[in-house]
Amino acid sequence: MGAKKATLTDVARLAGVSLTTASYILNGRSAQMRISADTARRVKSAMQDLDYRPNWSARTLRRSSTQTIGLISDFVATGAFSSQLLRGASAEARACDHLLVIGESMGDRAAEELLIEEMVDRQVDGIIYATLTASVVQVPEKLRDVRTVLLNCVDPESDLPAVLPDDVLGGRMAVEHLLAAGLRGPVHVVGEDPTPEATAGRDRMTGITAALHEADLSVAGIVPCPWAVRAAYDAVDAWLRTDVRPGALICLNDRIAMGTYQALAEHGLAIPGDVAVISFDGSDMATWLRPRVTSLGLPFRDMGTLAVEILMSSARRRSTGISRLPLTLQEGQSV
Repeated sequence: MGAKKATLTDVARLAGVSLTTASYILNGRSAQMRISADTARRVKSAMQDLDYRPNWSARTLRRSSTQTIGLISDFVATGAFSSQLLRGASAEARACDHLLVIGESMGDRAAEELLIEEMVDRQVDGIIYATLTASVVQVPEKLRDVRTVLLNCVDPESDLPAVLPDDVLGGRMAVEHLLAAGLRGPVHVVGEDPTPEATAGRDRMTGITAALHEADLSVAGIVPCPWAVRAAYDAVDAWLRTDVRPGALICLNDRIAMGTYQALAEHGLAIPGDVAVISFDGSDMATWLRPRVTSLGLPFRDMGTLAVEILMSSARRRSTGISRLPLTLQEGQSV
């Protein structure tokens, strides 16, 4: 037979406190009940020593809460880069004494509807609705009656709170970095919006255009291409065959930057000696390029954390509005 499972009474006895005090500490009410930090430490130490695990079923009945948060995504869970959203959300859920339950629809609307129904049936304490690409979405009707936070997307027709990267600021940061480095020559942008619903390319262009305008400059031109390595290589290669010589290239993501690097090398142009290159996303791919490309990193982990924070705070008050988190300059040697 296995060892007897420790009870809260055992914890209280080992810590030298009453059962009531141990219960208050377990339920996060130390400050409310004016329990000293030293007492709280003793109880938590006793829980660890005894390998104490709370009876979640009993706690659910007492709190009218399942202590779970549902996260429904399209392709986030299977993306190595975007999975940082999940890491941030999962860590914050644990910090809030909740379990994050993840469901991925793979872009199938019927599967998404089923996931929502299942999570609502299981009475999760709230749902985070996430997308791989920063996008404008139409939230499923069933989520409008559930405590929901949008992650990496926004629904203009609802007042649901949303967490997004500040891509407009990111565009400005890219230009400001080029200017601070002594930009010489015309600035071209490589890339175009991958889908009509996507917001990243549009917002980055807004920031780029505004920052250049404030410096009495303008975008010299755009090299349109999908956000993929081969497509970027083909587009930049064909463009360079027209004998254009850019001073700087702003690539709308790191995959575009990789294809751009290859095309520049084949045309005998050195980075950053002949052409400065700056990119977006801050993915692992940015660190593979030589010289390493300077990239504006997406704050995915912080976005996941904030989404859970907003979800939990909305249990006490109605949360609305869009929260935008700044991108981070990950400086390489390409500028």
